[in-house]
Amino acid sequence: MQLARLGSRPKRPENLLPVRHRKVGDAILLTTQFGDWVFVSDAELAELMAGKLEPGSSLEARLREKKFLLDSLDAGALADRVRRKKSFLRHGPNLHVLVVTLRCNATCVYCHASRAPMDRVDTDMSRDTAEKCVDLALRSTAPRITIEFQGGEPLANFPVVQHAIEYALTKNRAYGKELEFTMVSNLSLLDDERLDYLVKHKVQICTSIDGPAALHDKQRVLAGGSAFSQAARWIRAINQRYVDLGLDPTLYHVEALITVTRAALDQPRQIVDTYLELGCRALFLRPLDPFGFASETGHKIEYERRSYLDFYREAVDYMLEKNAAGSEILERYASIFLTKILTDDDPNFLDIRSPCGAGIGQLAYNYDGSVFTCDEGRMLHEMGDDLFLLGRAGEAKYRELMTHDTVRAMLAASNLDAQPDCVSCTYAAYCGICPVHNYETQGSLHGRMRESDWCRVHKGIQDYLFEKLARGEGSVVETLKRWTTARERTHFLQQCASS
Repeated sequence: MQLARLGSRPKRPENLLPVRHRKVGDAILLTTQFGDWVFVSDAELAELMAGKLEPGSSLEARLREKKFLLDSLDAGALADRVRRKKSFLRHGPNLHVLVVTLRCNATCVYCHASRAPMDRVDTDMSRDTAEKCVDLALRSTAPRITIEFQGGEPLANFPVVQHAIEYALTKNRAYGKELEFTMVSNLSLLDDERLDYLVKHKVQICTSIDGPAALHDKQRVLAGGSAFSQAARWIRAINQRYVDLGLDPTLYHVEALITVTRAALDQPRQIVDTYLELGCRALFLRPLDPFGFASETGHKIEYERRSYLDFYREAVDYMLEKNAAGSEILERYASIFLTKILTDDDPNFLDIRSPCGAGIGQLAYNYDGSVFTCDEGRMLHEMGDDLFLLGRAGEAKYRELMTHDTVRAMLAASNLDAQPDCVSCTYAAYCGICPVHNYETQGSLHGRMRESDWCRVHKGIQDYLFEKLARGEGSVVETLKRWTTARERTHFLQQCASS
């Protein structure tokens, strides 16, 4: 909240930048629109609200050090800093999601992909469609792009995955982009021959682990076997391949995600231990999304978001304990927010930035070549709503997609400087919103963030992180700082010189 809105319109000291404030634990957090922050006491806040700031005081010194005072700012350096944080706006979409099939051999209680049975080969992407999608992706003005293969289960249409990779590598000789490939898979259809191909072509592999075997197998039912056993077997095999290649295992390993359901809420420590046992160095504690099957099974798997935040706090507290004991594992939400809070960088996580990445940071391509603002928009298409459909690969021109009315509307809705419930929020400099989530849960791209579960989760996580920073416990703060370190995984880059 800005000081100008408190009480009976307090007078801000003339030398003080506009600030927002929030009670965090026992301290008061002040932030600026540029992302600088400082903790003050209740008495110090009262002094500022009274329009007073004593020259030479400890408060004045802290505010000057933290760049809260106008005469302490270097306009050129500040402009460079803002330009760096918003550098993602200089380029077009860098993430291109190819849904190569809707077929899947697993049934997940929260499936967001609107899976199809394994005999529905009509939901397979053709080679011709894959080429058209790759052609469109390479027209992005981004100098570096990631092509991500999703499903369904992408291994169910592996020949088209192979064709898309080889076609992209060939076509990229004319573009000279830095190119990456990723694949999201349950791993159950993997074999040694396919793994050889993926490792040879430097495809990053991501899977889902919802926790210990009993929990995972209950939520992700695999026809004819244990989903957990299959995933665990291949996670270990893939990680060993990276070791055999001489790659640093702290950087090169299978990325695994969890979808937190009601059944997971009482198992935070067991979930962390499961990830550590599998050699996973990162854990993304994602709450349920309101898309796909989750909209039908919510009465069984949903929960109050305050329960999720209690779960989050216990899980991350335990992760911090494990780090202090010598085990390396980080939480992705924390890493994203801490990078914004503690550094001058932005990790460009498309869902948590302003404006969001829909259209301008990501495009999603359905199996039939339909192009959407994002994968969430594609999910709503599978539920019968085409609001986020932009065109079709092979027909729509790149410029038409980028200037589409829906893309413009998404940009306006996710610009926090124009969001009534965000513009004065203490966390506006670090946060972001998802217009598709707003649309699905509240019927409006802009939404009402004070009533939003999305906002509730992000505020709760940032409250937790700032409480840790306010306490200033040395080992904890050092671990949180380490979680902001971005080390380039260059092995996965496909370097293709232009011809």
